[in-house]
Amino acid sequence: MRSASLPHRMTLLVLREANQPVKQIQVSKPFVIAVPIAALLSISGLIISLQMQSGHTISRLEDTLRLQNLKFEAIVTDKNEAIERLQSQVITLSGQSKELMDRMERVSELEAELQSFIDKYGSKGDAGKLSSLSSLSWDESLGRGGEFIAVHDQEIEELAQETSDDFLEISAMLDEIEKNVPTTLQKAKQTQYSISGTPSEWPTLSTRLTSNFGYRTDPFTGKAAFHAGIDISGKIGDPVYAAAAGKIIAAESNRSRGKYIIIQHPNGLQSWYMHLSEIKVSEGDAVKKGQTIAKLGNSGRSTGPHLHFEIVKGDKKVNPLSYLQ
Repeated sequence: MRSASLPHRMTLLVLREANQPVKQIQVSKPFVIAVPIAALLSISGLIISLQMQSGHTISRLEDTLRLQNLKFEAIVTDKNEAIERLQSQVITLSGQSKELMDRMERVSELEAELQSFIDKYGSKGDAGKLSSLSSLSWDESLGRGGEFIAVHDQEIEELAQETSDDFLEISAMLDEIEKNVPTTLQKAKQTQYSISGTPSEWPTLSTRLTSNFGYRTDPFTGKAAFHAGIDISGKIGDPVYAAAAGKIIAAESNRSRGKYIIIQHPNGLQSWYMHLSEIKVSEGDAVKKGQTIAKLGNSGRSTGPHLHFEIVKGDKKVNPLSYLQ
């Protein structure tokens, strides 16, 4: 029985140190066969496990890369959209800037007209007080500097929006200027015309009165009579000046007034000049305050060289000395 079972067993010799005997181990053939198979299966399982883990790792990496790629594409898309928005805003701001420059030129023209008016009619102290918007200029070739402060896309967009809002405010301001400056200039012209059209300039070189406004004894009849103006003595040929700016509505002669002139002024005022020796203007002429319009004389109902000067306000004779300086 024992000899028949020996072929199914195998002897393993274990060699130890030189002074130690060889150790024999009896094992069965199935065990010897099973051990390599188990080892092979274990290695195969390990390889399969590593392959599965590697597959999972690769899959995770692919998912991570795909997600990062999507994020990058989203960032690029946002950047492109931001660039397009900024380009659109720059184009809009450029158009607004051109429009503002055109309007600034119109305002500058109005300003120049107002300055010209001030230079012509204002005092020397007032002439230099008008500040000039047109004096602003731009030159990048000159010195520039400042601390570098980086900005982000969102800040640039906010800056563009703020600049657009500023343009709207400036545009509204220019609307007011364009509306108000012509009105102010027109009012100034009307005021100046009214002032220059008020008969306040003394009409002769002489300031000696020979007869006042009001009731007096008539020099020809000796009776009481109303004198509608003032008489200013002078020499024949002395200049006679327009007491105010206005329009000549009469430059004629008759037996009582002699040679005479009537000037129409603003606010229903008229100035009359009588007993002239020579008339230097014609009906319809526009005259300025202080302009020479005639020469003093002794024509008409007069006792000697003088100027009879009257002021009429709304068809009523008024005292000229209330107006004359």
